[in-house]
Amino acid sequence: MAASTGKSFAGRFGVHIAVFVFVVIWTIPTLGILVSSLRDKDQIVASGWWNSFASSSQSEAGRLPAASAQTQKDGKYVIEGNIFGDGPKREISAFGVKSSAPTQYKAGTAADLGDGVALQMNADGTFVLSSAKAFEGDRGQRVYFASSAPPKFTTDNYDAVLFSEGIGRSFMNSLTVTIPATIIPILIAAFAAYALAWMRFPGRALLIAVIIGLLVVPLQMSLIPLLKLYNGVGTFFGVPSKTYLGIWLAHTGFGLPFAIYLLRSYIAGLPREIMESARIDGASDFEIFVKIVLPLSFPVLASFAIFQFLWVWNDLLVAMVFLGTAPDQIVLTAKLNALLGSRGGNWEILTTSAFITIIVPLIVFFSLQRYFVRGLLAGSVKGG
Repeated sequence: MAASTGKSFAGRFGVHIAVFVFVVIWTIPTLGILVSSLRDKDQIVASGWWNSFASSSQSEAGRLPAASAQTQKDGKYVIEGNIFGDGPKREISAFGVKSSAPTQYKAGTAADLGDGVALQMNADGTFVLSSAKAFEGDRGQRVYFASSAPPKFTTDNYDAVLFSEGIGRSFMNSLTVTIPATIIPILIAAFAAYALAWMRFPGRALLIAVIIGLLVVPLQMSLIPLLKLYNGVGTFFGVPSKTYLGIWLAHTGFGLPFAIYLLRSYIAGLPREIMESARIDGASDFEIFVKIVLPLSFPVLASFAIFQFLWVWNDLLVAMVFLGTAPDQIVLTAKLNALLGSRGGNWEILTTSAFITIIVPLIVFFSLQRYFVRGLLAGSVKGG
């Protein structure tokens, strides 16, 4: 008994460790995307997101004012000011006048530039450039410096992405595709699952076998034939080939086999006594389905809704085939894919877009997660 208890405890402990590891593996990248989406562009380049709450150090270049800004003090010609101008102030640790040695001099010390020219740059960005002879030229002295900036978080990235990059419109396009493409398969599959579970008719077993067989058909294999069929129907009736109706029907067709299989496994395991009692009381199959089966099947319906929603929301292939790339049709995944090409170096744009992409699936999952495992487990152990 003691050995059995020890093994049981070790098993539970192992499961908890495994769950913890998976949670950490999933949470850390998501947290990194969120933090990066709220950071300033320069700080993203300068340091990783794990250093976002500490000051970041970066090397920069600037140019001092031209000779027209000089004044005379104590017999010398002087140009002074602040290297940051009217911009945000940072702390300078070192500076230089050559790109090969940007941190040659410490902040606060005077650097001898030759020919009687001296430059002193302080930690707060103020500088004094002095010379025994008058400065000449329309271009000021080029300087380099290493500065540290305090952590800065902003929502400007979200403003730019939602209102300037077209992500806001693509977000609504994705909702337009995903919501109907989730609801329609559930409606059809629920009726079909009840019929296959509790109604007797010729060819029922063969139909179940066909549905199970469709589960292993690769989506990519059926895309081109389905697109040709849909284009032919569109040409016959004189309607556009790439519309929301087409992608709704495509996602419905691809999602139905799994939906019917999952729902039938659950519905077939409902207590037979309830069904027989309802029939004795004179209830029709439709009334049994609406008043008894649907309320009892909510966990498995929620489970499939999560699966279907996540698949359609993250889909790129079907959207590229059955929808266009116009602003009123392009979905969020396709828009993000386009940004990867045009904005590959703008990490603040990409991370913000990525987090907007995952926030809706997160909301859906956590809203329905209490039904998720219960519906899957019930559907996997019951059958008829």
